[in-house]
Amino acid sequence: KRRNMIILYLSDVLCTELDDIRSSYNLKLLDHSTLGEGSVLTTTVDDDATSSIKTSMRKKKYSTESTRFFGVDLTADNIAVAMVYFVQGVLGLSRLAVSFYLKDDLHLDPAETAVISGISSIPWLVKPLYGFISDSFPLFGYRRRSYLVVSGLLGAISWSLMATFVDSKYGAAFCILLGSLSVAFSDVVVDSMVVERARGESQSMSGSLQSLCWGSSAFGGIVSSYFSGSLVDAYGVRFVFGLTSLLPLITSAVAVLVKEQPVVGQARGQNLLLSSSAFLASSKNSITQLWGAVKQPGVFLPTLFIFLWQATPQSDFAMFYFTTNQLGFTPEFLGRVKLVTSVASLVGVGLYNGCLKSVPLQKILLVTTVIGSALGMTQVLLVTGLNRQFGISDEWFAIGDSLIITVLGQVSFMPVLVLAAKICPEGMEATLFATLMSISNGGSVLGGLIGAGLTQLFGITKDEFDNLTSLIILCNLSSLLPLPLLGLLPQDISDVDSKDCDDVQTKTN
Repeated sequence: KRRNMIILYLSDVLCTELDDIRSSYNLKLLDHSTLGEGSVLTTTVDDDATSSIKTSMRKKKYSTESTRFFGVDLTADNIAVAMVYFVQGVLGLSRLAVSFYLKDDLHLDPAETAVISGISSIPWLVKPLYGFISDSFPLFGYRRRSYLVVSGLLGAISWSLMATFVDSKYGAAFCILLGSLSVAFSDVVVDSMVVERARGESQSMSGSLQSLCWGSSAFGGIVSSYFSGSLVDAYGVRFVFGLTSLLPLITSAVAVLVKEQPVVGQARGQNLLLSSSAFLASSKNSITQLWGAVKQPGVFLPTLFIFLWQATPQSDFAMFYFTTNQLGFTPEFLGRVKLVTSVASLVGVGLYNGCLKSVPLQKILLVTTVIGSALGMTQVLLVTGLNRQFGISDEWFAIGDSLIITVLGQVSFMPVLVLAAKICPEGMEATLFATLMSISNGGSVLGGLIGAGLTQLFGITKDEFDNLTSLIILCNLSSLLPLPLLGLLPQDISDVDSKDCDDVQTKTN
C-alpha cells in the first residue's frame, strides 16, 4: 500500500509539472502570435532562457562527473594553472644551493652575494611590462600558452647552465637573472589566467580558485624547504641545480592543457606591424592611466610608505655567512629552518585572517615593527654566544628566532597587500596592483643593496665578523625610521571585503 501511494503521489506531481510546462508553452505561442514578426523581444528572452537552461544542465552534469578540490573542478585547465603555481613554489629548491655556491665555490663575500641577489630580483620590478607583452603580442597564435612554454624553457636553460658551465660570478648573476625572469613572466601569465577564469564567477568560486592556486604554491614551497638543504648536503650544489632545471619543464608541459582560443590574425608581416602599433598605443594609454591613478594622494602616499618601509637595510647575508662559517650550520639544518619558516608563514596568514583583519592598519604596522625590531636584536645573543650561557643551543635559538620573526613579518605584510588591493581604482585593478607590488619589490631590493653597502663598510667578510653586532643593531633600528610616516596610510581598512583578502593571499608566499 505504501509503495502504491508513493507511485500515485509521484504521478500526480509529474502530471502537474507537465501541465505547467504545457500551459507556459501555449502562453509563449500566444505571445509570439500577438507580437508578430516585427518583435524579437520574446524570442530573445526565450533563447536566453533556453541557453541558460542548457548551460545550467551542462554545468550540473559536469560538476557531478568531475572531481572537486578546494571547491574547484579539477579540469585539465585548472590542473595546469595549479601546477604552474606549484612549480613557482617548489623552485625554492635551489635557493640554499645558490647561497652555498656563491659562498663556497665562487668564494664571494657577503656584500657581493647581496648584490647578485639584488640583481636577480630586477625582473620582478617590471611585472606590468610582461602583461602588456602577453596581451599585445600573441606568440604562435596564443597569448598565454606559448609564453608559458617559453618561460619554462628559459628556466630550464638557466639552471642547466648553472649545473654545468657556470664558474664565475658574472655567469652566475646572468643565469640567476634569467631564471628569475622565467618565474616572473610565468607568474604574470598565470595570474592573468586566474583573473580571466574568475571574471563572472561568484565570490565563493573566485576565492576557491585563488585558494587552490595559493595552496599549490605554498605546498611546493614547503616540499622544497627541507630538501633544499638535505640534497645540497648529500649530493652538492651542481646536482641540485640539475634537478631544479627539470622543474620549469613542468610549466612547459602543462601549458598544452591550457584551454585558449588561438588568435586569428592577418598576414604575418601585416599582423606584426598592427600588433606593434597597437602595443605602442596600448602602452601609452596604459601608462597615462597608470600615472593618473598613482599620482592621486590616496594611492601615492600609501605607496610611498610601502616603498620606504621595505627599503630599510638588511643583514641577512652577513648572518648567513656567520651561521655557516662560524657556527657550522649545515645545509640540512638550514633546510629544516626554511621548513619551519614556511609553516610559520602559513601561521601568520591564518593569524591575520582569523584575529586581526578588523585591527587598524597603522596599529598593526606600529606594533609588529616595534616588536620585530626588538626581536631582531636577539641575533646579537647568537653572535656573542650569550644564548649558550642561558642553556639554549645555537640550533634551537636560530629555529625559535626565525619562527617568531617570520610570523610577525607575515602578519605585518598581509594588511599591506589588502591595502594595495583596496586603493586600486576600478577598471585597472590588475595593472596597478602589479605596479604596487613591483614598487614594494623595488624597496626590498634597495634595502638589500643598502645592507650590502653597510656590510662592506663595516668590513664584514666571509671570515671576519667583528662588527656584525653593530650591523645587526643598525639594521634593526633603521626599521623604525618609517614609523613617523604612518600618517600617510589610511586610518582603517577593516571594511575591505573578503574578496580582497582572497585575491592577495596567492602573493604572500
